[in-house]
Amino acid sequence: MIWDDVGRQIQREDKDNRPSTLTTKSPSIVWNSSDCCSTSQNEAVQAVYSIIPSSPSDMALYVIWIKWYLANSFRNVAVAEHAEGAVVTFYFLNLCPFTIWPATAPNAGQAVIADGGFSLKTGKSKRVQAPDTWSGRFWARTECDFTSKPACQTGDCQGRFACNGTIGMPPATLVEVSLLPTSKSNLNFYDVSLVDGYNLPVSVSAVNAKSNCFVEGCLKNINSVCPVELQVLNDGGTVVACKSACLAFNLDTFCCRNAYGSPEKCQPNMYSKMFKDACPSYSSYAFDKPSPVVSCTSKEYIITFCPSPPALGDHVHAHVDE
Repeated sequence: MIWDDVGRQIQREDKDNRPSTLTTKSPSIVWNSSDCCSTSQNEAVQAVYSIIPSSPSDMALYVIWIKWYLANSFRNVAVAEHAEGAVVTFYFLNLCPFTIWPATAPNAGQAVIADGGFSLKTGKSKRVQAPDTWSGRFWARTECDFTSKPACQTGDCQGRFACNGTIGMPPATLVEVSLLPTSKSNLNFYDVSLVDGYNLPVSVSAVNAKSNCFVEGCLKNINSVCPVELQVLNDGGTVVACKSACLAFNLDTFCCRNAYGSPEKCQPNMYSKMFKDACPSYSSYAFDKPSPVVSCTSKEYIITFCPSPPALGDHVHAHVDE
């Protein structure tokens, strides 16, 4: 917080290093606080402005007092924010030639982030923050109309716009994430999974990190090579998703369960091999080897839907729309 000597103009920088300016024309105050301050911080500022003196002779004492008041108010807010822990930032980018509705679902005991879902038009991006201990999944919903149920042709979450923690209906390509606090580990873990099937290609890249933090997109569109028995069609008869063999047939041999619940017993099948051929960086079935799980130390990640070419997501950090 920077105060001038007469209390006429106050400039501070928010968490994103964007300056916000308070212009005073005593006794009228204009506080430009959009997208920069917590509720508690704004309440502290407004409390100060409600008693601003009308006499210039009282301004010196007023400035001393408000420095003390805001310093203590903001210190309390900072302590509370620190207690909540650090955050990891995800940038969602849509390079598909149509609008998608990305969704988030936390694992048990985790917080819902970004209300569980939002819309994202072609070429647009959105920033989403998660606690640095968060674990859960991301996916994209397609062809949505929220006046009906199911609302989306793929990835639907009970017809809701904001999934609010509800898991999407498979098949859908899943980004699975497990974040670990820096006090315990330097690594975050994530992968892209086709265990529940496929609807869109997606890549994951880390900002300012090594190349081994990258999960590239697919080499071919699985929907275009999906066998008839795995296909999911929209109302127009177009293939919009491809089921996994487990989802389609619900057999132990495909689902790697019961007598087949080990890597030795559950081997790749013709369907998982088709997935792996199209998307070699993804997990194609429960015991896929070598493990497609990536470990990385970055605090910022880019989730790109319909990446083309695959590495394009590496260069979009400066183009976040929200």
